[in-house]
Amino acid sequence: MKTALLYLFLLSPFFFLTAQNIKRVEISGKIVVNSDDLEGITVYNTSAKKGVLTDENGLFTVSVALNDIIEFRALQFQDFTVTIDENIIKTKKMTVFLVEQINKLDEVVILPYDLSGNLLVDIESVKTFNPDLDAIYFGVANMNEYEFPEDYRSKVVNVAMPGTGNNIPYGLNVIGIVDLFLRPIFNSKKNKDIEVMGPEDSNKAFTDLYSTKFLVENFNIPENKVNDFVDYVEDQGVDYSLLNSGKEFEFLEFISIKSKEFLAKEGGKK
Repeated sequence: MKTALLYLFLLSPFFFLTAQNIKRVEISGKIVVNSDDLEGITVYNTSAKKGVLTDENGLFTVSVALNDIIEFRALQFQDFTVTIDENIIKTKKMTVFLVEQINKLDEVVILPYDLSGNLLVDIESVKTFNPDLDAIYFGVANMNEYEFPEDYRSKVVNVAMPGTGNNIPYGLNVIGIVDLFLRPIFNSKKNKDIEVMGPEDSNKAFTDLYSTKFLVENFNIPENKVNDFVDYVEDQGVDYSLLNSGKEFEFLEFISIKSKEFLAKEGGKK
């Protein structure tokens, strides 16, 4: 017994020093959400027992090592964990998308963090399957534990989320997002990247990128006001570079902001 205790005391400092010598790198991240509530979301490294808060723009930096567990916590969103893999360590970047639903706030999901910048190349590198439940819109862990009430989205077949109903540790299906947001673009020339667009192409590109149905269901634009909304965005001024390949999520943020402005303006007319 005395010998065993001696070995235990001798080994304890070794394990302590090993844990302290884990080399962590600082990664930068951004949280994107269709609301103004970006500040104060907790990003906590459970492995290192350290955490940070997002700033008003949803930006954060956190030190991580391979296989660290990162938790995202906020009162208005379901807690979510991410396991740090080699891709995150290599790119030192992470983007988190928070999805809100009517009457229920869904969990966070991680967007791809190791994109090459060429959507066609990134699409080919992702393995997917075709889910047939609207309940898996942007990922819900353990779907059999949820009840989904009928609403105006119930008949929409959404293929934006891969998985088998379990937690998604590393990333969101790129093809799902492209199919949801950019489906018309890739119907004709699958192997050719999108050409640079100018002002004369903006209205057509806008309606191609965001169909009437998508604008109605995701931004609450009344169906009979979609054309007015497009005109409003044009009148407000569009950064046409956002319509180019590789900037789809920046364009999504831009449209989200403009939709809120448009709806507020329309509400003031009543």
